[in-house]
Amino acid sequence: MAGSASEKLWTPSNIITVARICLVPLFVIVLITPWPEWMGLEFITAQQQSLLAAAIFIVISCTDWLDGYLARKRNEVTDFGKFMDPLADKILTTAALLALVELKVLPSWPVLIILTREFIVAGVRMVAASKGVVIAASWYGKAKTVFQIIAIVMFLIKDVMVFPNVADFNYFYVLSWIVMVVALVLTIVSMMDYLVKSRSLLGFSDGAQSAPGPSVAQLQERIREKAAEVVRMASASGVTVATAESCTGGLIAGALTEVPGSSEAVLGGIVSYANSVKEGQLGVSAEALASDGAVSEACALQMCQGARSQLGSSCAVAVTGIAGPGGAVPGKPVGTVWVGYADATGARAQLCHFEGDRQQVRLQTVEFALDCFLRHLSS
Repeated sequence: MAGSASEKLWTPSNIITVARICLVPLFVIVLITPWPEWMGLEFITAQQQSLLAAAIFIVISCTDWLDGYLARKRNEVTDFGKFMDPLADKILTTAALLALVELKVLPSWPVLIILTREFIVAGVRMVAASKGVVIAASWYGKAKTVFQIIAIVMFLIKDVMVFPNVADFNYFYVLSWIVMVVALVLTIVSMMDYLVKSRSLLGFSDGAQSAPGPSVAQLQERIREKAAEVVRMASASGVTVATAESCTGGLIAGALTEVPGSSEAVLGGIVSYANSVKEGQLGVSAEALASDGAVSEACALQMCQGARSQLGSSCAVAVTGIAGPGGAVPGKPVGTVWVGYADATGARAQLCHFEGDRQQVRLQTVEFALDCFLRHLSS
C-alpha cells in the first residue's frame, strides 16, 4: 500500500525480532561445536551442552510471541516487522533442523518435508500479496509450529532423558519421533490448506462461475470466515476496529457485527455515502473532494483516519469506489475502489479493480477490507 506516514523502524518489537535472528548463530555454535574443549571447560559434558543449546532455543522461540504481543499492544506494527518476523522464525527452525541433521540425530527427509512446505507457502503468499489478498493462517499452521518446536527441543535433549533401569532403550527418543510425526502431518495438512484457499489465485477454476469475478456464494462464505477471524484476532490482541464505508454502504461493519462476540473488538462504522457526510463526519477536506474526487487515494486516506479518530479505535478501514452499473468516469471504470487503512503508525491506501456486477464488486470490496485487517492483525 502507498504509505502516507513514516514508520518508526526500531520499535521494541522489531529490536527483539532482529535479536532473535542474531541469537541463531549462538544456538548453532553452542550445539555443534566443541566449545567446551576450546575454552578449557572439559568438565562440561555433551549432555550438558545439549541442554544449554535447548535452553537457548526455547528462549529464542519465546521471543516470537513477545515481539508480536508488543507490536499489537503498542500499536507499532510496521512493514519491516511484518517482513522480518516470519523470516526470523524460518531461520531459527531451519538452523535447528539442519544442526540436528549434522549431528546425525535426525535424517534429512523430515527436514526436506518441512522446508518444501515453507517454500511452497512462501510462493503462494507472494502470489496472493501481488493481488492484494491475505490468506488467513489456519489453526493447522499454528499447531504445526508448536509441534515442530516441541519436537526439536525433545530431540535436543533426548540423550539427557535416558531413564535408569531401562536397558538399551530410550523411550523418550520414541516419544520425540511421535511428536515429530505429528508435526510433519500438520506441516503437510497446513500446506494443502493454503493451496486449497489459493486455488483461484493460482489459476484453478471449479467451473461454477457464470459471471466475471467470484460468485456471490463464494464471496459470502469467504467473508463470513474472514470476519470471524478478524474478530477473533482483534479480541485476542485487545485491538479495536472501525469502518468508514461509501460504496459498500455498511456491509463491512455488518459482516463484522454478525460474528458472535464482536462487541469486544468492533466499535462501529460510519456510512458516508454522500460527500457531505465524508466531509462533515470523517473530516475529508473539500479540497481533496474537489481536486481528486470521492473515489481517490486522498479521500480513502482521510476517511480511514477520520473513522479512527471519531470512533477512537486502534485501527480502521475505509472504502470508496464505483460499484456500478453506472457512475463510471474517464480513468475510473466500474469496479474501481480505493481501500484505506489507518492505525497508530499512519494511513495508507491501495487502488483495486474488481470485476462482476454491482453485488460482486461490493462483496469483493468487503473481502479486501477484511484482508486489510487480517494483514495487520496477523503481523
